[in-house]
Parts: sequence; structure tokens; C-alpha cells
Amino acid sequence: MDESVFHRIYEEYHQDVYRFLIYLTKDRTLSEDLLHEVYVRVLKSFGSFQGKSSERTWLFSIARNVAFDHFRRASVRRKRTDESYDWETEQPADRGPTPEEAAVHGDEMVRLFGVLDACTEDQRMVLIMRFLQELSIAETAEVLGWTEAKVKTTQHRAVKKARELLEKSDGQGGGGR
Repeated sequence: MDESVFHRIYEEYHQDVYRFLIYLTKDRTLSEDLLHEVYVRVLKSFGSFQGKSSERTWLFSIARNVAFDHFRRASVRRKRTDESYDWETEQPADRGPTPEEAAVHGDEMVRLFGVLDACTEDQRMVLIMRFLQELSIAETAEVLGWTEAKVKTTQHRAVKKARELLEKSDGQGGGGR
């Protein structure tokens, strides 16, 4: 891969890919690590990139795969840890955000992550790609390996669920303005 091509791709897309990873992981440090892995894979596989999709959708596909690979590995490690964890003498860690994380993300980000967490994995991916990363329906379908009809249906259900959750939280004094 030509160094200038790599730099152009990096400069043009790294912020979008980084934000995408943050929405998936909710962890800036982890997202930075995963971003590095994305670009390692870009270097390794650029020769096989045939241009059938845009560079942007190709990068999001790689980022999605890197994140999913991380979650799979983490799940296996967590399972092994749970099996060897001494539940009698140790305290389980709270998996919720720390006060510092909540302050950093702000109330709106906490609400956004709450809505995303309440969605199915498919709905979450569509919401992130369509509305946070502003991919088209066609681009989202390409990244996910779905039909455009499936993206539209999943988006409709996800938006409906998100709206219901936000209305419910607003009704409980959850930040309505």
C-alpha cells in the first residue's frame, strides 16, 4: 500500500471510525486501541480491496469486525474469570459507568447510551451507523451484509423503541426540556 494512500485514508476517516468505535464500546481508551487494530488490518488487506464498495463502508466493516472480535475475546475471558472467581471472598465489580465516566459523557450521552443499551444488537448497529455516523441505507446494508429492506425495517423498529424509551424517561423527570 502506498504510504500517501494510507495517510489520505487515515486523515479522511479516522475521526468517523473512532466515533463509531466509541459508540460501540463506550470506552475511549479501548476505542483508541481498536482504532489501531483497524488500521493494522487496513494495511494488511488493502491489496485485496477491490473498490466494489466505498472506502468508508469498507473501513466501517473492518471496524465492526474488530469490535466484534474484541467482544468475543472479552466474553471468553470473562467466562473464564467467572469460573475461577472466588465469590465467597471477593466483591463483584459494578459494570455500570463510574461517576467520572457519567460526568465526562454528560447527561445526554448517558441517555443516548441508555437507549442504545436497551436496543437489540441489530437495532443498535443501525442507529449508530444511520444517525450517528450518517451512513446511507445502502452503505449500512453493505457494512452489515444485509438487504436494504432489512436495514429499513430494523431502523423503523429501533427508532420506535428509542422514541418510546425517551418519552418514558422524560415522563419520569429524566431530562425533558
